Amino acid sequence: MSVFTAVSKQEAQDFLAGYALGDVESLEGIVAGVENTNFFLTTTTGEYVLTLFEKHSIEDLGFYLHLMEHLAENEFNCPRPQIRFAAQQRKELFGILNGKPAAIVSRIPGAPLLKPDAADCYAVGQLLAQMHEIGIDFDMGMTNWRGKQWRESFASEVAPKLLAAENALIAAENAFQASIDPTTIPQGVIHGDLFRDNILWSDEGVPGVIDFYFACDDCLLYDIAITVNDWCVNPDATLDHVRVAALIEGYQEVRALEDNERALWPAMLRRAALRTWLGRLGYTHFPQDGEMTHAKDHAFAERLLRHHIVSAQPIV
Repeated sequence: MSVFTAVSKQEAQDFLAGYALGDVESLEGIVAGVENTNFFLTTTTGEYVLTLFEKHSIEDLGFYLHLMEHLAENEFNCPRPQIRFAAQQRKELFGILNGKPAAIVSRIPGAPLLKPDAADCYAVGQLLAQMHEIGIDFDMGMTNWRGKQWRESFASEVAPKLLAAENALIAAENAFQASIDPTTIPQGVIHGDLFRDNILWSDEGVPGVIDFYFACDDCLLYDIAITVNDWCVNPDATLDHVRVAALIEGYQEVRALEDNERALWPAMLRRAALRTWLGRLGYTHFPQDGEMTHAKDHAFAERLLRHHIVSAQPIV
């Protein structure tokens, strides 16, 4: 992720005093993403990722980090938060570094897959369903802060910076989404941001999931739609139906979709595209200052939303 808060090697070493992870060997800022500050951290005991949270509250971090811990303990391939020993040997999953909440997690091997085929999408579908199934036993909750209220309030905030046609499309889609009752379909813990850059593939082809800082409670189908909108799109902002079918098939190998989910599939694709478009408009028009930044194409998400409005069909 982009580096918004600088950390020196000595500051990282001082922060490590609360962990049993050895001494710092190297610290490298990660140029990707748009929310938090991340570094690759190599110590004398192994490879980790150091994250400084730029926006998230301390209360929210408990949800994210305990979710990752829960998944890792259930043999899901994701980073494991490292234990920090505070006063009176109290165990914590994060501390404070340069005025920001910060955590260290294990670094899983691999790199993003930029041009996935149907077989890759099948594996992603399985992986997402496994996460949803393991999440059933997770006993913490988190409201989706990028839900209906955020979509409507942020639309008003960004409106002065947009063209009339863009504002009209956002208003129409928000009105459409307000007519949908998402509570009628299965709910649970979702990743919320399972784009290609948030799955790392090892040299052996094993996928692992990173960046759980959009995780929350929401419709499981919505999580599938967010994933399809990145893994199964063509360069012209249309869907590759072969890859979509493969991802859905992989998902259903683990968890079968219900009939009411199948019917709401077009609406969820649209909701996912709208959220991505609004989020990227925010990164474009209200950017954070940082040493390194990495913004994504908001116009592509707009085109994808328009495509779904015209072409999305229920799952058969």
